[in-house]
Amino acid sequence: MSNNETVTAAADTTLNENEKSKNFIENLIDKDLAEGRYDTVATRFPPEPNGYLHIGHAKSIILNSGLAEKYHGTFNLRFDDTNPTKEKTEFVESIRKDVEWLGAKFDDRLFFASDYFDTMYEKAVLLIKKGLAYVCDLNADEIREYRGTLTEPGKNSPYRDRSVEENLELFENMKNGMYEDGTHVLRAKIDMASPNINMRDPILYRIAHMTHHNTGDKWCIYPMYDFAHPIEDAIEGITHSICTLEFEDHRPLYDWVVNNTDWVHPPRQVEFAKLYLTNVVTGKRYIKKLVEEGVVDGWDDPRLVSIAALRRRGFTPESLRFFVDTVGVSKANSSVDYAQLEYCIREDLKMKRPRMMAVLDPIKLVIDNYPEGEIEYLDAENNLENPELGSRKIPFGRELYIERDDFMEEPIPKYKRLYPGNEVRLMHAYFVKAVSCEKDENGNVTVVHATYDPETKAGSGFTGRKVKGTIHWVEASSAYRAEVRQYENLIDEEKGVYNEDGTMNINPNSMTIINTAVMEPALKEAKSGDSFQFVRNGFYCVDSKYFKEGKMVFGRIVSMKSSFKLPQK
Repeated sequence: MSNNETVTAAADTTLNENEKSKNFIENLIDKDLAEGRYDTVATRFPPEPNGYLHIGHAKSIILNSGLAEKYHGTFNLRFDDTNPTKEKTEFVESIRKDVEWLGAKFDDRLFFASDYFDTMYEKAVLLIKKGLAYVCDLNADEIREYRGTLTEPGKNSPYRDRSVEENLELFENMKNGMYEDGTHVLRAKIDMASPNINMRDPILYRIAHMTHHNTGDKWCIYPMYDFAHPIEDAIEGITHSICTLEFEDHRPLYDWVVNNTDWVHPPRQVEFAKLYLTNVVTGKRYIKKLVEEGVVDGWDDPRLVSIAALRRRGFTPESLRFFVDTVGVSKANSSVDYAQLEYCIREDLKMKRPRMMAVLDPIKLVIDNYPEGEIEYLDAENNLENPELGSRKIPFGRELYIERDDFMEEPIPKYKRLYPGNEVRLMHAYFVKAVSCEKDENGNVTVVHATYDPETKAGSGFTGRKVKGTIHWVEASSAYRAEVRQYENLIDEEKGVYNEDGTMNINPNSMTIINTAVMEPALKEAKSGDSFQFVRNGFYCVDSKYFKEGKMVFGRIVSMKSSFKLPQK
């Protein structure tokens, strides 16, 4: 084989490997571009501003913005604000903040569906003139009855054959506020016998005399989502309208709308599997109930998986992008274990954050042979795996705090920490040997007495003997006291998410508040949102909601270890 043939074969192999690594949406986009269906890629994230976004929305944001970036196209953030009964400016602001935090670049491409209400009205008039839409006087119950079932076809509305002129007049009267809510709707004229119920003359417009957060009282009729959404995509020049699988049955209606409202380059809808995470609550009505009943302290409670909650808890945009990448994109619905999300944040933080010493359940350790009143400052690397994070000085003295479970008067088998006669290393400091302990009236250990060997100072090169255990500590006189919150899953995994009566199995231990924690004084300088690894305890973040000078709350992002292993792709 010649050199040129070898290079060509290698290139073909690389191309094949690249094709294999692409998801089905990327392969579809490649095909569309190659066949000239589109000459660019334009995607969007179109949330309805009626609540806070959650981890499932993060997948959609990252997928859509990532595709636009990969293909050098455009990405839009568009608020689907066609339902004024549930929408609030509060949700608009929270969603925008979430999208920006995730790193999705929409620049000046921020849009509202309500910006297009005039065009939508014009397109509805166009459908009436084509004989493809009519005003119907049936009420909601009657429309439901006429629609039929999955096994029985529907039947035509008695108003289906109104003339174009009558429909135009009635629809204009609807727009002008001449009718009460619920008395008239505009419906598409498609096929009441269609096997797809979505195609049985769906409603396009309904009357709603409500003030809209963006358009005020200009409109008293509002388009339905299935009519508005494809028009919004078409107006913005979206090429691939990427949505989750529950909209697959709506795709024929999406295509019907864009094909019959005369767009030169209509967008195409593509569906992918929604992200389901085990043992979490994502439903808006359930979260709303948890908030209203005071089970959680808001939509951003760190035990929830709203994007705001994950941000407050200390998750990073990088960890969520890594998580979405590990989950992948497919057409098959499946559930992802919450442990996989935890794995991703551990992997992201372990090289980025300093490893500090905090004692959550302290007892005092007195080093009897250390000079009384003397304080020395020891060198401590901020992260042994990342020297670029530098080092710091930590105070050391005669009296320290250690974790209660780092001492046992009568050790269990294979216990390698402190017990009478046993020697361990104090991290960044010296070898100490436990001598005795003091107890309170209930028999609980309150003080451990020990001796230290001054020759064993960390970094001194001492090699005289080895110890099997290393424990962390905090110098007593300079210790900084703070509140620590330990989080577990909000839902009781043993019993499942919901009871038979629809109530949720709330884990009573989903949040444990520790008021006894002591930590090294450097943590006193932490700011809102700062995160750290607390040696042996996990990763923790300063709670932005409760941050104030002189008093801080640290919340656990994730514990140190897990049995989860990332599956091989």
